[in-house]
Amino acid sequence: MLKSVDPILTPDLLWLLASMGHGDDLVFVDANHPATRIAQSTSSQRLIQLPGMSMEVAIRAIMSVYPLDDFDPEPVRVMMPVDDPDRVPEVQHAVLAEIARAAGRPVTPGKLSRADFYRAAAAGFGVVQVGDSRGYGCFLLRKAVIS
Repeated sequence: MLKSVDPILTPDLLWLLASMGHGDDLVFVDANHPATRIAQSTSSQRLIQLPGMSMEVAIRAIMSVYPLDDFDPEPVRVMMPVDDPDRVPEVQHAVLAEIARAAGRPVTPGKLSRADFYRAAAAGFGVVQVGDSRGYGCFLLRKAVIS
């Protein structure tokens, strides 16, 4: 255990977050995502699993140590629902609220089609998969410079 570090942030997860550089994307996905396959294509080839964890609880912990890129107009990107691209699923509302709380401001996400999200995820740094089964719980979070 570390003082003032959320216990959800496992040693492997902390390694992944600390190893990322400015502009790298953290791929954060739900239980339905093909995370093992996608992780094999990422820079780190790492998959961190947080079974049984909800999206918003895991994001709250990650955002306690993760600097979100302020230079990118869309530092957060989400997967759009295939059946209704304008719909914002409840899981996205919950996660975006946690990100906004941590960032101290609202964050409007970029929206990617399913195919584009998979391509962008494969180009990410690493994958964090939670046990949350709510659909469209798929996010890309771009890391900032710490100054």
